[in-house]
Amino acid sequence: MELGGAHLRALVELARCGTMTAAAAALGYTPGAISQQIAQLERTAGAQLIRRAGRRVELTDAGHTLVVHAGHILRAQAEAEAAIERTRAEIAARLRLGVFGTAAAAFLPPALRWLAEHHPGVRVVSQEVDVDQAHAEVSAGRVDLALGLDYPDAPLPRDEASELVRLHSERFSLAVPAAGAPPAGTSWRLTELADRDWILPAARTYYGRAIRTACRRAGFEPRVVHEVTDTATSLAMVGAGLGVAPLTGLMLRLRSEGIIPVPVDDPVERHVVVAVRAAARGRPSVETLIEALRQGATAGA
Repeated sequence: MELGGAHLRALVELARCGTMTAAAAALGYTPGAISQQIAQLERTAGAQLIRRAGRRVELTDAGHTLVVHAGHILRAQAEAEAAIERTRAEIAARLRLGVFGTAAAAFLPPALRWLAEHHPGVRVVSQEVDVDQAHAEVSAGRVDLALGLDYPDAPLPRDEASELVRLHSERFSLAVPAAGAPPAGTSWRLTELADRDWILPAARTYYGRAIRTACRRAGFEPRVVHEVTDTATSLAMVGAGLGVAPLTGLMLRLRSEGIIPVPVDDPVERHVVVAVRAAARGRPSVETLIEALRQGATAGA
């Protein structure tokens, strides 16, 4: 009986979440894909693993038993990969890295240059992923590591199977139109911005939720007149005088024309992180790529 890692991860996540929809969201699949994976796993195991209980899903006795062993199997696979790597004289592997636009532009080039110079055997294939799905992409096994953004006011999910390694931290200021910028050296408190028009991502995003939470803590609800996800677009709209938007040093690298950064006295920050399966931390190639990303963060910040 051969049990595929992706199918086992689907069962483990289903046991944790309790519904096909929640498990699909956690792993970045559709509910139909999760259902198909479970059905294939049941055919392979020769036993019913789940049963419907209203809108939720319950594990059968066989399902509970397999979930326990699935964790052991997935960890053993990762430990075997790490052990094999450690037998090699040279650190060498092909790793899949999930990236998002800002970090890819700032961190990835210096990180890959550092790898080429110090560990040319580690080859990186990158693919763009939704910044809010870094954890899910790693959990689903679609990438080995993924860059993401973690906000103290809207943290990324944590679990025992994966880790978030912090690479860089930055504090938010505010992007305002250059035409209406305050005198140099001015700083604002968030409460002074209650009557401003804001340009923010949707509240369902971690970024959008974090900024709204910070504003509510300051005592007001931001008046969002333009809901925009793309950073370069939002900053272009600020430059056109359509509102104000949060700004960090990395964001400023994407666009600076027509805007002025104004410091905010209230401490609102975010952390650039890399998500990685906990069991994979023992792989020399994974640790090497994490170090390369740290080097890239230092060079690109």
